[in-house]
Amino acid sequence: MTGFTFKGGIHPYSGKRLSRDKEVVAYVPQGEVVYPLSQHIGAPANPIVKKGDYVVVGQKIAEAGGFVSANIHSSVSGTVKAIEMRLTPGGNKVSSIVIDNDHLFEETDYSSNIKNLESLYREDVIEIIKEAGIVGMGGAGFPTHVKLQPKNEADIDTIIVNGAECEPYITSDYRRMVEEPDKVILGLQILINLFDRARGIIAIEDNKPDAVRILRQKVKDIPRISVRVLKTKYPEGAERQLIYASTGRYVNSKMLPADAGVIVQNLDTVISVYEAVIEGKPLISRVVTVTGDCIANPGNFIVPLGTSYRELIMAAGGYKRDPEKVISGGPMMGKAIYSLDIPVTKGTSAILALSHDEVAALTPSECIKCGRCVSVCPGRVMPNLLADYAEHGRYEKFLEAGGMECCECGCCSYVCPAKRHLTQTIAGTRKYMLAKRKK
Repeated sequence: MTGFTFKGGIHPYSGKRLSRDKEVVAYVPQGEVVYPLSQHIGAPANPIVKKGDYVVVGQKIAEAGGFVSANIHSSVSGTVKAIEMRLTPGGNKVSSIVIDNDHLFEETDYSSNIKNLESLYREDVIEIIKEAGIVGMGGAGFPTHVKLQPKNEADIDTIIVNGAECEPYITSDYRRMVEEPDKVILGLQILINLFDRARGIIAIEDNKPDAVRILRQKVKDIPRISVRVLKTKYPEGAERQLIYASTGRYVNSKMLPADAGVIVQNLDTVISVYEAVIEGKPLISRVVTVTGDCIANPGNFIVPLGTSYRELIMAAGGYKRDPEKVISGGPMMGKAIYSLDIPVTKGTSAILALSHDEVAALTPSECIKCGRCVSVCPGRVMPNLLADYAEHGRYEKFLEAGGMECCECGCCSYVCPAKRHLTQTIAGTRKYMLAKRKK
């Protein structure tokens, strides 16, 4: 297949063979479950339960703390054990609701949430999505109901479902496309019907021919939806790069995708929209890939939110050898973790256990001016120059050189023969500049 793409990018080791052929298996949590109140961008959710309360599956236990925030629902039945500070996949401790799982899994009556789709107005659908606590499940965690209410609503003409899954090792989105294509399509139809001029694009890399074939067959008689095959390359699934590859439209750091008439949704998010609007279910579970060369039986699991990473690794057979590094997410954009006693959140796509910590083994040296980082940068900036400005605190020069266009994908660090920590250095300065701008 001929794939659409962007300039730059890299081709790291895929690692997807470890789990791509493993069907999604339901996992039932055994121990306590933990729900961080900050597992999305924006204000933390506010708990609406207290210690000692009994809750059931699907019950709202925390409500959005503002417009940019998200509700949280229980994925088990049991008693609220505590509301206390707990560790998250991001490495920080936040206020969390801890529930003592009673293993009965008593549920709320979802049928009372089911509405006749044809009778719903746009505002009704957005309210359902908001009430269900749906956020971007690719890692960013941006509340979906906010994304669906852009200031230039009439200009939105394209909804892109991000099925690229360019991050190495992760196969959760691929399995969902192959196993549940109807939910993907119906979820996308719900979204494009919110905008008068919108068409839908399901964007998939060309290393997933089964998903392309299945979804193309499913949408062949749906005029407003098409499947766009993209070149297999990292970071094809990054928002700006995905928009360019799928539509030819350029989005820079001063723009939102909506400014280009586009809204991008993660594939798991789209399925959650279907489940909320059609089945009346809130967001209480997601598919997680557990993989890496240290995992005994890599696989894909549909996991109730709040489940411990430690439990999930044991569900995949545990370690066949001790890992040097465990990552929440993929090897390029994920975060290394130092404890397995953390919960699966709405943004958890994978747990990766590796026998060799390549980054720790590297010894950075001086830049040799080879330009390889420039050639692979999807943001079309000069990472070597930006890193120099960042290291020396030359913030105005950093901005003039396009420092805010960096998407922190890690391509520059990956190819650097001097093993410089380019991405980390640039990312730290971007964070500082964003905080300064917010002040």
